[in-house]
Amino acid sequence: VQLQACGGGLAQAGGSLRLSCVVSGHTLREYAMGWFRQAPGKEREFVAGTKWIVATPSYGDPVKGRFSISRDYAKNLVILQMNSLKPEDTAAYYCAAKRSTSMSTMSTDYEYWGQGTLVTVSS
Repeated sequence: VQLQACGGGLAQAGGSLRLSCVVSGHTLREYAMGWFRQAPGKEREFVAGTKWIVATPSYGDPVKGRFSISRDYAKNLVILQMNSLKPEDTAAYYCAAKRSTSMSTMSTDYEYWGQGTLVTVSS
């Protein structure tokens, strides 16, 4: 499984960004997908996740009500829509996949990772 994340950039507080993760290399029917983020000097943090085959979104507490995860089957994309951005959302964002349909918020449970895409939110 290969993952490629894109869509990061600079946004003002209160603004929005949309991250996409292109997935290739394997049928994803039995996979769960996740977005994580890591700010400088901090541990990697769960942002959002869902099973690929059925929408079962889950979110980390800091982003609940502001971020939304979805899948585009036709384009093999996992999308993270980020609204009402805050300066504390600034981080490198990573998409990840795990070979099980059980959801997990633990980064160590994910076998496949894309490169990070940087999100910077100015106040």
